[in-house]
Amino acid sequence: MPMPSVTRSLSAKLLVLTVLFVLLAEVLIYTPSIARYRLTYLEERLAAAHLAALSVEATPDMMVAMELQNELLAHVGAHAVELIRPDSRVYMLSRSMPPTVDAVFDLRATMAPRLAADAFMALAQRRDRVIRVIGPSPKDPAFQVEMVIDERPMIRAMVDFSGRILALSVAISLIAAVLVFVSLTRLLVRPMRRLTEGLVAIRRDPDGTPPFQPSTRTDEIGVAERELADMQATIRSALRQRERLAALGTAVAKINHDLRAILSTAALLSERLAESADPEVRRVTPRLMASIDRAVELCGQTMTYTRDGLLPLARAAVPLRPLVEEAGAAALAALRPDGERAELRWNNRVPEGLTVRADAAQLSRALVNLGRNAAQAGAGAVTVMVETRPGGGLLLLVADDGPGLPPRARDNLFQPFAGSARAGGVGLGLAIAREVLRAHGGDLRLVESTATGTVFALELPPGIVVEGAARLGEMPTSDSPIPD
Repeated sequence: MPMPSVTRSLSAKLLVLTVLFVLLAEVLIYTPSIARYRLTYLEERLAAAHLAALSVEATPDMMVAMELQNELLAHVGAHAVELIRPDSRVYMLSRSMPPTVDAVFDLRATMAPRLAADAFMALAQRRDRVIRVIGPSPKDPAFQVEMVIDERPMIRAMVDFSGRILALSVAISLIAAVLVFVSLTRLLVRPMRRLTEGLVAIRRDPDGTPPFQPSTRTDEIGVAERELADMQATIRSALRQRERLAALGTAVAKINHDLRAILSTAALLSERLAESADPEVRRVTPRLMASIDRAVELCGQTMTYTRDGLLPLARAAVPLRPLVEEAGAAALAALRPDGERAELRWNNRVPEGLTVRADAAQLSRALVNLGRNAAQAGAGAVTVMVETRPGGGLLLLVADDGPGLPPRARDNLFQPFAGSARAGGVGLGLAIAREVLRAHGGDLRLVESTATGTVFALELPPGIVVEGAARLGEMPTSDSPIPD
């Protein structure tokens, strides 16, 4: 997979997001700023109106000439001014024909949200309005000032202020974006790109890629780099081991083919020995035949385990009781280590009418392996029972009365070629049986193993029962955890 282009890279996304977030922060700052700017503008006009109205006191008869009034009002930028003193005396300046007022704004008790809303409404105004503003004088809050002004000059001042804020916001966002971009590129983006390139290279050529060299960083990036280096080493080791095992498997397959042919010849000759007149020869012949049979079984199990891989299942509706009965018949044909046929009692306690959706051959194979293991371990009886599990699952319990598993077998119970409980065994029976159950969505677990017997549980997943669900209510229910 090619690396992404510059416009689609993590760096470009980081730069765009940084600019957007800074602009968003500036917008959030702009809202109270423009509301405050409008309030300050009006308060300055109120202060100027206060000073202009005080000129009335300087006249002998409290009357100001019209020309002076016009000059004072022009200085304030108002059409009319009223100053109300604490003693309720009113000083007024007004043009001869003041315009009609379009809106009134009272600054004496205005909350911040209202100020912000008035500011944005003013910016959105398209017609020239005349507004009346009422509020306490910034020079002396005891005085109340009322003035009539044109709104357009205030809007122009607010637009100019907004332009300056916008320019400052863009400059701040670009500077912050560049600083954040450079910092994060060095701290995150470049190391992440290096990690990505390492992963892509390992995927393309796991064995031929040079070893990834982690940095000395102690943060999460450093941990990821060291884990990638360890993963690469582990993959290389696994691939080399897999190559060796593949070569070994090919060699074993060839040896196994020739060995089975040799054993077949030996079996034919051994059958003739059973007809010998020599009693000593007839006495040892069953043991010889048993050894040859075990060798043939070893070859077959080894080839089956190495060839199967993931088990393909042919699921169908299978009556469970007949399947268990057939598995018992196959298990009874097992030979004990001394070469004698196993005299095994197979107790099938699965109820009639219970049908499951499974692969009959594979499920029977798992039961046969368990039965043969019990017979070869010296068990005299094997009992197969059914229990229900919470949620609709099903347990097939296979219990024998053998001497139990030795400690070495328990430690490597399901490990191929390591979990055999008897001399000459290869430990494939339980491993294959567990693979069969896991392929069905369940599992094979050891419930207990004592001197009086061993119990294995074939755990089948919920929904496997096709018919006979009504009979499950008559069966015991197991909700206790099954140990691994």
